[in-house]
Amino acid sequence: MTAPSSSTAPRKGGRWIEQWDPEDEAFWKETGERVAHRNLFFSVLSEHIGFSIWTLWSVMVLFMGPEYGLTPADKFFIISMATLVGAVVRVPYTFAVARFGGRNWTIIAASMLLVPTIAAFVVMEPGTSFGTFLACAMLAGVGGGNFASSMTNINSFFPLRRKGWALGLNAGGGNIGVPVVQLIGLAVIGAGGGPRLLLGIYIPLIVVAAVLGALHMDNIASVKNDTGAAREAVRDPHTWIMSLLYIGTFGSFIGYSFAFGLVLQTQFGRTPLESAYVTFVGPLLGSLIRPVGGWLADKYGGARITLGNFVGMGAATAVIVVASMRESLALFTAAFIVLFVLTGLGNGSTYKMIPGIFQAKATALGLTGEEAASYGRRLSGASMGLIGAVGAVGGLGINLAFRQSFLSVGSGTGAFVAFLAFYAVCFLVTWAVYLRRPAAAESPATASSEAKPQLSYAEV
Repeated sequence: MTAPSSSTAPRKGGRWIEQWDPEDEAFWKETGERVAHRNLFFSVLSEHIGFSIWTLWSVMVLFMGPEYGLTPADKFFIISMATLVGAVVRVPYTFAVARFGGRNWTIIAASMLLVPTIAAFVVMEPGTSFGTFLACAMLAGVGGGNFASSMTNINSFFPLRRKGWALGLNAGGGNIGVPVVQLIGLAVIGAGGGPRLLLGIYIPLIVVAAVLGALHMDNIASVKNDTGAAREAVRDPHTWIMSLLYIGTFGSFIGYSFAFGLVLQTQFGRTPLESAYVTFVGPLLGSLIRPVGGWLADKYGGARITLGNFVGMGAATAVIVVASMRESLALFTAAFIVLFVLTGLGNGSTYKMIPGIFQAKATALGLTGEEAASYGRRLSGASMGLIGAVGAVGGLGINLAFRQSFLSVGSGTGAFVAFLAFYAVCFLVTWAVYLRRPAAAESPATASSEAKPQLSYAEV
């Protein structure tokens, strides 16, 4: 079989690859792998800065002392709204890749990060109203959308056998934007600088990301919005089941990333500098291990890794509850960091499950070869944006739960008990749907013909 050409041709004013078939091993080895890795690298860069801007206000609130006139509940509400907007914009960002091209949308999405950053730079001072701060934080939510468009784009570049690693690396590299902005915030606080210095560091970095994306990334012409696939993905129960599981993993990661420093300040009386010294550690380790979660899912099956991961998350949360009740800062911090690591591991394994599930359904329906691969790509691509958006809403739930817990009992203990119960639900759902029974039992269509292949979702 002749490998498709990978040369780019002018189309719609940009760099477009007219033929792309990563499942063809000859094409992949000759040209595809190099092109895919180049796009992955610059996609990670843009997504990384997007995450930093999205979670910027988790650092900004540490700068905002009594002179700003904000209560802890006000600060939790500010970061909650940033989380909410970041979740909502993931849906249109997913479809933007096919509408404008992966490269072109990366340039646009990166450039849009200038709006919340410059706006915050202008208003960040005591005396500014709560509503103005809230509006700036909501603008920063556009950074959360970069994840959805980046993952959709990279999903098209890699073959199924490499998706777990590629998507894990792409997401992990983006997630590291959370601890990086917190580390830079720590450096700024330690140097006696103010929030405007932190914002001033990111403005030129945003410009660099947009320019490098324009110079080195490509669009894939064959990636098109498929409204039929989108409707089919919405109707498919696996889209919503995986959304629930992704709330448990990524929702926890992003929610805790926003709230960790504020919890340390509010519950344990830490200063901004003391909070910043440890706030970045959990998100950093959780980000670094995300590709490992994808790799383990490639090797052992995402469902198995995800199931065990929820056991670990439940155990870590139980320890946090005990530490919170005993007011043990050391135990609380250590258990929280372990929980961060597990959220990162679960992020990688759950996202690997998505293309695997739809590929398994294609096989169970009797599809083979490129027909099966095309079916899997269509539905997994259509579902990823929705799953990512719903999962990110989990971060909103976590921050609102903390806000209510501190208003009601003066600590985060009540919120952690609720999170523990939710992880138990995620464990039961993972086991019941993906490990207890074979794929053929999932739908009457696949059970109607014994001649059709059957594939267990345990392997996804």
